[in-house]
Amino acid sequence: MKIHSFGVSRVNPYNLQANKMNNQKLSHKKAVDKLEISSEAKVMQEGSSIQAERQAKIEQLKRQVENGTYTLDSKATAKGIIDHFKR
Repeated sequence: MKIHSFGVSRVNPYNLQANKMNNQKLSHKKAVDKLEISSEAKVMQEGSSIQAERQAKIEQLKRQVENGTYTLDSKATAKGIIDHFKR
């Protein structure tokens, strides 16, 4: 007949409680959020500065039209239209 002993370490309730406490501490660690912005997103963010420049240009043109100082260069307009449709 063979008898297996449990050993002192398996029966010791202090060790069991200490192991449970360690497992709980490990499971309660806070997760850390991390954010990485891709290069494409950075380029898109820089595009907002282009929008600000465009808005400033629009405001300038509006003031010129209201003051009557806006002049239209017909040759430059025609060249722009032709270049646009050549693409």
